[in-house]
Amino acid sequence: MAEPAKSKPARILHVHSTFAAGGKELRAVKLMNAFGPEMEHTLVSSMPDEMAAREHLARSVKVQFPADFPSLTGLPTPGRLVTIAKAMRDYDLILTYNWGAMDAVMAHTVFAEALGLPPLIHHEDGFNADESGELKSKRNWYRRIALGRTHKLVVPSRVLERIATGVWKRPPEFVQRIPNGIDTKAFSKKPKPGSFRVVKRKGERWVGTLAGLRPVKQLDLLVRACAMLPENWHLVILGEGPERDEIRAAAEAHETSHRVHLPGAHNDPASIIGLFDIFALSSKSEQFPLSVVEAMAAGLPVVAPDVGDIRDIVAQLNRPFIAVPDDASALAAQLVALAEDEGLRSELGAANRERARAQFDEKQMIETYRELYWDAMQTPVQSLPLHRRLNLGG
Repeated sequence: MAEPAKSKPARILHVHSTFAAGGKELRAVKLMNAFGPEMEHTLVSSMPDEMAAREHLARSVKVQFPADFPSLTGLPTPGRLVTIAKAMRDYDLILTYNWGAMDAVMAHTVFAEALGLPPLIHHEDGFNADESGELKSKRNWYRRIALGRTHKLVVPSRVLERIATGVWKRPPEFVQRIPNGIDTKAFSKKPKPGSFRVVKRKGERWVGTLAGLRPVKQLDLLVRACAMLPENWHLVILGEGPERDEIRAAAEAHETSHRVHLPGAHNDPASIIGLFDIFALSSKSEQFPLSVVEAMAAGLPVVAPDVGDIRDIVAQLNRPFIAVPDDASALAAQLVALAEDEGLRSELGAANRERARAQFDEKQMIETYRELYWDAMQTPVQSLPLHRRLNLGG
């Protein structure tokens, strides 16, 4: 594996679409914590008010959150792009994340050679609600051009890999799929609820989920599906976001407010996810959700829509419980089937735990990212002519 060229810490600029405590943000935090003194970080976001993932950074990690970095939102005029590009000069590597950082990627492609910018790696983990059903053609063209000088485009799923090469026309050698990984041992431990705000009473069973309370997660659909379960089954939704009132309204409409719980985000989901009896998602769009792997490592059966790589992630035995997308009735049918069969839940959970340990432990993911980042820092950004990297045909 390549080693860092400098003895002093590498200077890394992270440009996020948001730094809320979601899957891609917590993966970035996990990597920052793992790299420790090897790197020093500067982190900016196109949504500076959403910074909940910051709470998960280890105290030993050296990271700055500058307030004076150029805005990542607005029209991509030459003047605005060059201002962003100039702000990216004093680093060894630039890491960008999702559509909200795409103007920074464009600024790099246009001005990298003129300003001597460091290499850039873009991470694409999925889409917001406005692209969950169909990608926007204007954004696709913008992505094709903006990604022209990236050292690599990193994706976690096979679906995104196909989009990157087929829709955005990235040459395969510039796309790298790195499946998400977790600390499987931590999630397999017996739960320690401690001060958890929801108490699981004797005889209760829980359907649980970890998700940002955003429209793309369609949590009102999950509320509707869980309304079909027996009275002793409760729904526990861990997460924060703007859809809290809509979820509560859905629970009231289905007369399940007394068994739908919204305790907020939890800073240590590994300590409580084992309280769930079934893990469920209802998302309109996913790619490689870490929460599914976390649930598998905890020995839980998974009920989720057939989006992204979810069907391939879960154990073979669990795949019949991956439901038709956008269908509350289909989701409810799978939940009811598992709610009625404790033995089957245990069997699926054991198969999922074994698969998570074998395929999705974080150690391999961390080493793959470490090798990728160090390799990028030793590769000149002008190593391949731009016209060959753009590949705009078709």
